[in-house]
Amino acid sequence: MVFTAVVFDFFGTLTPHTPAEVWDEHAARSAAPLGIPARTWRAALDDSFPERAVGALGDLRQTLRTLARRCGADPGEAALAAACEARRAAQRELFVLREEALQAVERIRARGLRVGVLSDCTVELAEDWPALPLASRVDAAVLSCLEGRRKPDPEFFGTVVRRLGADPGRCLYVGDGGGDELRGASAYGMTAVMLRDPDRADAARARRYAWTGPALTSLSQVPAVLDDPSVLDEPAASPPGPGPAPE
Repeated sequence: MVFTAVVFDFFGTLTPHTPAEVWDEHAARSAAPLGIPARTWRAALDDSFPERAVGALGDLRQTLRTLARRCGADPGEAALAAACEARRAAQRELFVLREEALQAVERIRARGLRVGVLSDCTVELAEDWPALPLASRVDAAVLSCLEGRRKPDPEFFGTVVRRLGADPGRCLYVGDGGGDELRGASAYGMTAVMLRDPDRADAARARRYAWTGPALTSLSQVPAVLDDPSVLDEPAASPPGPGPAPE
């Protein structure tokens, strides 16, 4: 097999895993200006992820206003602006890449392969994407909030493959498993491999879809897979516990 493109998931794959306590703290920051209890706001964010991930609630200001009203609040413009700024600042902390991510991407590009990113994400990533260091190194970034689709929708995978000008049978897909992405990539004809982060060994924290296919423990291993795809035939380690985690 000769790969011509590699597609990466973003959150939890190119970026480190985010512990639950960080999600809590981030939610508390944007809840404060709105006068909404942090737990109530965190629940509203979690419950609305399927909507936010496909851009159904509009831009960030529209989204936070809608969620605040669902929580029984009707914030003024100043409170809403402060909440948006707090939310953006918190999200930007999640856009920091794993230490090995840029080097792995550059090594892939040096081999002449095209690189894509396929992410179930909300409007904050779309707003900041052009300014991220990764953006100039990616040939196609397909973001669910802009496409109105999310994993494992086959058309979502098809979009990134087409924008890369690639054949799905010659695309390697690397993800941590959220959103049932590995099954979705495989169903579309891509070769899917899980990134199993040692930091997420605790199944109660990982909450990922079970996967019995090939797996890696570091992004630095991806170039080696391109050199010798037969390593993907080795048995995978025991799968983590089932269940998705929102990005």
